[in-house]
Amino acid sequence: MSGNTTGVLFRVTTWGESHGPALGAVIDGCPPLMELTEADIQTELERRKPGQTEASSPRKEGDRVEILSGIFEGKTTGTPISLIIWNRDVKSGDYEALRNVFRPGHGDYTYDRKYGIRDHRGGGRASGRETAARVAAGAVARKILAREGIMVRAFTLALGGVRAEAGIMAKAVQNRFNCPDPVAAIKMEAALKQAQEAGDTLGGIVEIIVQGCPAGLGVPVFDKLDADLAKALMGIGTVKGVEIGAGFAAADMTGSQCNDPLLPSGFAANHAGGILAGIASGQDLVIRAACKPIPSVAREQDTVDINGNPVKLSIGGRHDVSVIPRILPVCEAMICLVLVDHLLRQRAITTRAFLDEIR
Repeated sequence: MSGNTTGVLFRVTTWGESHGPALGAVIDGCPPLMELTEADIQTELERRKPGQTEASSPRKEGDRVEILSGIFEGKTTGTPISLIIWNRDVKSGDYEALRNVFRPGHGDYTYDRKYGIRDHRGGGRASGRETAARVAAGAVARKILAREGIMVRAFTLALGGVRAEAGIMAKAVQNRFNCPDPVAAIKMEAALKQAQEAGDTLGGIVEIIVQGCPAGLGVPVFDKLDADLAKALMGIGTVKGVEIGAGFAAADMTGSQCNDPLLPSGFAANHAGGILAGIASGQDLVIRAACKPIPSVAREQDTVDINGNPVKLSIGGRHDVSVIPRILPVCEAMICLVLVDHLLRQRAITTRAFLDEIR
C-alpha cells in the first residue's frame, strides 16, 4: 500500500530520508549459499556517491554500506538481507528557508497535499539520495545475474541536447559519462560547464543494454517484462519517459519495417528491444530512460509558500548540475532487480513443470 517495496519473489524495501540518520534496504528472497560481502556492494555505491566532480553535489558522503543480517560465514542464508548506509555529511540548515516554501519541480507541493506533512530538508524521502539504497540492493541482484551470465550496462546516450552517434552503444568507454562517443562526450562536458555557469541544470537520456538475458522471462498479461522494466525506471524520481527497442520511433514505421525477421540463424533485427508479447526473446534488451533536468536551480523562479502567497525563489545548497552520470548505476540497479525477480519466477514455473513430469 505504501509503495516502498518492489518485486514478487525477490522483494526489496527501501527506507530512510536524505537528512535522516541513515537509509537502507531490506532484501527478501535472495537465494542461499551465494558468496556476498560488503565490498561487492560498495563497488556500485562508489559509482553513485556525490562529490566526485565539479558538476556533482559537493556533499561528501562515503556511502559505506553495512550488512546487518542475512549473511553467515560470507554466504547468503536465504533469510532477509538488511543493508544500512549512514548519512554523515548532513547540512539541514541549508534548507531552513524552504520550510514554508514549495520548490518548483520538486515533490514539495504533492507530498504536502498527500500527507499533510513533508520533510523540507532536501526533499526527505523524495530526495535523489534515496537511490543509494536501490543501488545497494541492485548490487546483490547483479551478483545473482552474473552467475547466470547476464550483464547489465548503462550508457549516456544524450545530455543537454548533445546526442551520441547512433549505432555505437555498448562499445568501450573512456569517459566519466560512460558515453561510447568520445566526440559527443567532450560536447557534453562543455554543455554541463555552460549550464553550471548559468546557474541552470540539464537533462539527458540513459540507454541500458542487457546481454545474456534468456528467452522466456516475463509473465503475461499484466506482468510483462517490458512493463515491469518501464515501471522500475519510472520509479526513479528523475525519469519522465521510458522506451524499449525502437520505442517511439516505431510509431513512424510500417509493420514490415518494425518487425524483426526470424531466420534459421536467429533474429535479423531487434526493433522489439529483446521483448515480444512481454516475454524476453533471447536478444539483447535495449531500454532508454529520459531524465529531466534537476529542478534545484540557482536562477530565480516563481513559486508560492504554504499559504499560497507568491514567492521569488533561487535555490542554494549542494546540488548536481545533471543526474548524469550518477544516475547510470541507479538505472542499472532497477533493471537488475526486475530481472532477478523474473528469473526466480521463471525458475518456479520450470521447476514445477519438471516435478510434474517426473511424478
